[in-house]
Amino acid sequence: MQVVKYKIKKNDNVMIVSGREKGKTGKVVKVIPEKAHVLIEKLNMVKRHVKPSNQYKQGGIIEKEAPLAISNVMLICDKCRGPVRVGKKVLDGGKKVRYCKKCGEVLDK
Repeated sequence: MQVVKYKIKKNDNVMIVSGREKGKTGKVVKVIPEKAHVLIEKLNMVKRHVKPSNQYKQGGIIEKEAPLAISNVMLICDKCRGPVRVGKKVLDGGKKVRYCKKCGEVLDK
């Protein structure tokens, strides 16, 4: 099975564009390319019942982030101050970078 490369990476600021968390922004904690999902810090929280174990001494109900489809999030451009589509281009030095399709600003530092 071939894994697709996505234009959203860890530590990017993104906005959720559909679903129950629509309009909220957050930082990407983890990208799961095999399932085309992302984990966003403090968003899409779900409650899970866990048994006592080494990791969870007490057990009980815990809250954690649930994966969200990568198609439901858009990258936020610092210059445009909103969700934008992202393109890829090669700079003069041969470096591949992501850029904002709205204003042309390079998103990779």
